[in-house]
Amino acid sequence: MSLPSVVVVGLGPGGPEYVTQHTLDVIERAPHRFLRTEQHPSASLIPSATSFDDVYERADTFDDVYAEIAERVVAAAIEHGEVVYAVPGSPLVLERTVRTLMADDRITCTVHPAMSFLDIAYVRLGIDPVEARLTLVDGHDFATAAAGLTGPLLVAHTHANWVLSDIKLAVENATGDEPVVVLQRLGTTEELITHTTWAELDRTVEADHLTCIYIPNLYAPVGAELVRFHQLARTLREQCPWDQEQTHRSLVRYLLEETYEVVDALEALDPDDPSTDDALVEELGDLLYQIEFHATIAEQEGRFTMADVARGVHDKLVRRHPHVFGDAVANDTDTVLRNWDAIKREEKQRSSIFEGIPSSSPSLSYAEAVQRKAAKLGFDWPDVHGALPKIAEEAAELTEAAKSGDELHVHEELGDLLFAVVNVARHLKVEPEAALRAAAQKFRTRFEGVEQLARDRGIDLHTAGLTALDALWDEIKTRE
Repeated sequence: MSLPSVVVVGLGPGGPEYVTQHTLDVIERAPHRFLRTEQHPSASLIPSATSFDDVYERADTFDDVYAEIAERVVAAAIEHGEVVYAVPGSPLVLERTVRTLMADDRITCTVHPAMSFLDIAYVRLGIDPVEARLTLVDGHDFATAAAGLTGPLLVAHTHANWVLSDIKLAVENATGDEPVVVLQRLGTTEELITHTTWAELDRTVEADHLTCIYIPNLYAPVGAELVRFHQLARTLREQCPWDQEQTHRSLVRYLLEETYEVVDALEALDPDDPSTDDALVEELGDLLYQIEFHATIAEQEGRFTMADVARGVHDKLVRRHPHVFGDAVANDTDTVLRNWDAIKREEKQRSSIFEGIPSSSPSLSYAEAVQRKAAKLGFDWPDVHGALPKIAEEAAELTEAAKSGDELHVHEELGDLLFAVVNVARHLKVEPEAALRAAAQKFRTRFEGVEQLARDRGIDLHTAGLTALDALWDEIKTRE
């Protein structure tokens, strides 16, 4: 038994004169006809066709649009045995629905060639795309698809001025004087060619669904620095003996070190001193290199790439912000966090609320995370006044354990005391790791003062004794 059939034809770039006789013959023979959109000058050539313009009006994203159209075309083919599906231009030029249909194993998909807007664009621009090494880019994906490219570029799907704005903003270091050609409604009686500049790109014309732009040259390529950085990681991995020896496991210590150095740089930031940004920029770069290093190792092993990492976190953040990218409403932080947790639970399908807490976290952070998870299910003191007495209670139990001389019991009770302190910190909305770090830093600073004072007075701290040390400590504390 043969599979249902989808026959794809293209309606050319503009008026009926650009549609081939072969395409017209295929349309004529087909009893069941479907049209991606009626917003095309030659749409009238496929009479009695069902269009999918309603999907554009209803769907949230273009990905949703293309997926639903392809699914409906497949469903129609299954119902009728064979359907004709007509798209603007050429079926294989920037037609995601056609690519989806070609990959669907429920049907056979036959694609007939057609003239595209590219053919007219090359003539109007007077260029040979092969000799010019022209790159065709989708305007919706410009920031990623054009990464590292300087031109020439022909950018399609620039159907609205907001798309033109996004394209313009994607090149941060553009001078603004770079020439751009806007081509509109090619192959129709309303054809318009407009020469403008990068700075005026989104202000010169009113873009429509038959708009594309030609960029002869970009002096600052999109994402140039990130592309150079990625290439550097590859080069070092291929040519540096030390880099070649590293594994995911051997790099763990460096990942932790760089993370802590970022924290130090953040703590040292001074809002009134822009020069303190320099240390943060450097440390963020070092941390970013660790991430790139791991991705490069995985890429060489054929497991995943940096693109997979970026795509994964991008898509996850979009899913978990339905109040930004969807229809959900969240007017405060608490609602945002509740939505986040609900979406995360649905994604992970975990059997315990504690799954996902990194077991290698610092112990204070680990304790705080465990308490926070339990609190989300209502297992918690109502406020800090319930948590505070537990410190005295655990301290008394630790005292008794110390008297017993049982080392295991002392270890256990000391852990309970620390856990109670973390609970109090959580209720006071104080990050315990940061609080303890600050206390340790304060102690260090004071004791360094004691050391300096002892040096000034010729006191040997190793033989001075506790009384002398206490006196020096109190003096430093008084000076503060």
